[in-house]
Amino acid sequence: MNDHQVHIDEHRDDEGAKTGMWIFIFTELLLFGGLFIVYSVYRYLNPLAFHLAAEELNTTLGTINTAILLVSSMTIAMSISAIQYKNKRLTLILMTITLLLALAFMVNKYFEWSGKISHGIYPGSMTLQEASRGELLFFGLYYAMTGLHALHIVIGMAFIGYVMNLVVKNEVQHDNFAILENSGLYWHLVDLIWIFLFPLFYLIT
Repeated sequence: MNDHQVHIDEHRDDEGAKTGMWIFIFTELLLFGGLFIVYSVYRYLNPLAFHLAAEELNTTLGTINTAILLVSSMTIAMSISAIQYKNKRLTLILMTITLLLALAFMVNKYFEWSGKISHGIYPGSMTLQEASRGELLFFGLYYAMTGLHALHIVIGMAFIGYVMNLVVKNEVQHDNFAILENSGLYWHLVDLIWIFLFPLFYLIT
């Protein structure tokens, strides 16, 4: 081992990196947890309006997106195993599949949102202004929470893409893959949040 490698290892703190990611995930869960509480309160106060509003959502697209994220969580987890077995090529293939699945999720979300907007269902639209207060609250929360989740998807894709570049450069290897694990943890967070969003908005009918 050369002096340069020793220098790098001395400044590596894998446990610290993992702890930092877990703290970040905890703060994100607090953020969405607060939004879930707000949703629950408004749903309790406006049960019929929320039920009627939820019928406007495409349950099929929501189900497909749920399956997409579940599979993508599996592929990112498998990529971590692949790097541990020193299989760089498989690692990159699995990470690429994860990114493609994430892109598919965003494409589905684009068509879903486009459909709602084309029917005049969006914050500030005349359609919602004429709707009940409960329906207005439902769609306000729908756009806010699914929009925030979509932002996390984009950030996750950028994070995974960055880590892929490190794998290509051999800066992430079988004995140094903490950042790949962290990207996996972040992606599992994205998946977990959607698992809560899906039944709240799409299955309450």
